[in-house]
Amino acid sequence: MLIGEYNHSLDPKKRLAVPSKFRNELGDGAVVTRGLDNCLFVFPRERWQELADQLAKLPLAQQNARSLARLFLSSATEVEFDGLGRILIPEHLKRYAGLERDVVIAGVHSRLEIWDRKTWAAYQAKLEKDSDSIAEKLGELGVI
Repeated sequence: MLIGEYNHSLDPKKRLAVPSKFRNELGDGAVVTRGLDNCLFVFPRERWQELADQLAKLPLAQQNARSLARLFLSSATEVEFDGLGRILIPEHLKRYAGLERDVVIAGVHSRLEIWDRKTWAAYQAKLEKDSDSIAEKLGELGVI
């Protein structure tokens, strides 16, 4: 399971060191793509294949299905770790997520999320402010 939060830096060549704990879970490589909330998603290859298969089964005639498939699939890039445990973030994904030098890598169960550190801090502050309301809504669904 991918959990935890780590602060790292994107180097000038757009390389990002992935914590060894996460590398062990990801194996020899992963898939990076646009995520939601202006972050990047990083999936282990096996989990990525499952998601891609699910997206392929969505009805082509449904606009939301096409849009979601385009969001995730068109920008996806397979990445491998270099000798120092770094991955290369493509320019189009760096730009999408607004990544500057300082980033946060967050483990979210079956994927990693890569956030610009300032964007993450703002998101976390809002999340913490709204946590009671979120918990109440999820409680109604039987999640909590």
